[in-house]
Amino acid sequence: MSIYNIVSVSNRGLCDDFFGQLKKISAAGIPIILREKDLSEAEYEQIARRIMEFCPDVILHTFLNTAERLGCKRIHLPMHIFRAADLSEFETVGASIHSVEEAVEAQKLGASYITAGHIFATNCKKGVEPRGLDFLKSVCGAVEIPVLAIGGIAPENARSVMDAGASGMCVMSGFMQCGDVKEYLDLFGGFR
Repeated sequence: MSIYNIVSVSNRGLCDDFFGQLKKISAAGIPIILREKDLSEAEYEQIARRIMEFCPDVILHTFLNTAERLGCKRIHLPMHIFRAADLSEFETVGASIHSVEEAVEAQKLGASYITAGHIFATNCKKGVEPRGLDFLKSVCGAVEIPVLAIGGIAPENARSVMDAGASGMCVMSGFMQCGDVKEYLDLFGGFR
């Protein structure tokens, strides 16, 4: 899998028809990180199995054993799992980082890409101060692997994250809540 400029991050709490919305996102050619952190591994596996039927670019999150059982070669991990994981079976491995030091560590440990955040204020991190564009610039300057900005990313601030050096961006709320995925994607202009 190549690293895309725009990646959708799932959150079934943000839409009424979760599978329907993910089908629209996938049909628009947008890869999906299947996050759903509140589920047990068994619940997550049921959802992942169903999504893999229609989404060729799904990236599973957190549950290494589920990814291996389902034959998914793409995984995204929090650093505490990434550090201890045997990742030899995966083609693409992403890591969530929250400091420049973690970014450098993830690169040394073999991450294909990292997500750096949260950059802007977001309801997912309500009341938590965003790290901002200076943080993103520092991360991008410290590593050679692709950096995807995450947290409060929307069409109106997409240019600023790309100008800060990001290779791309992760969008949750916008994709999970929009009525027309292709129309929403068009709002990002040339960043696709």
